[in-house]
Amino acid sequence: METLATLTTRHAGPGRIDWIGLRPVRLADPISVETAHLGESGLEGDHARPGKRALSLIQAEHLPVIAALAHIGAVAPETLRRNLVISGLNLSALRGKRLRLGEAVVELTTPCAPCSRMEKALGPGGYTAMRGHGGWCAKIITPGTLSIGAPVLPA
Repeated sequence: METLATLTTRHAGPGRIDWIGLRPVRLADPISVETAHLGESGLEGDHARPGKRALSLIQAEHLPVIAALAHIGAVAPETLRRNLVISGLNLSALRGKRLRLGEAVVELTTPCAPCSRMEKALGPGGYTAMRGHGGWCAKIITPGTLSIGAPVLPA
């Protein structure tokens, strides 16, 4: 019988970067880009948040869940104000672990809680719809270039 330690390190396959968003200043709307450089303090061109919240990631598979819980048709990635949308890999299973995102390596640090702006963005109940589905914050371990379609793997 396999141990829990073995089971928790196995993934069905790699993930991928589906979307990259930059916010030049704190309250600005995200700008979708195809490629971005992840520096020591976060994405170049994004407002600075060095440390354990330097990067925010959300799982693509959670977007339809958030839309369903908010009773709306669909949720666009830029609405949720995260830097990256990742598909194909369970980010929650990687809490406290390192991920290779294209050339870069990050460490998932803490859940990314929704903000009160989700009530306006998603409608009444938007904040609650995102609870438990808001994604993850990460600190930068190794800077590098990120691109749409790049693989995401446990490091």
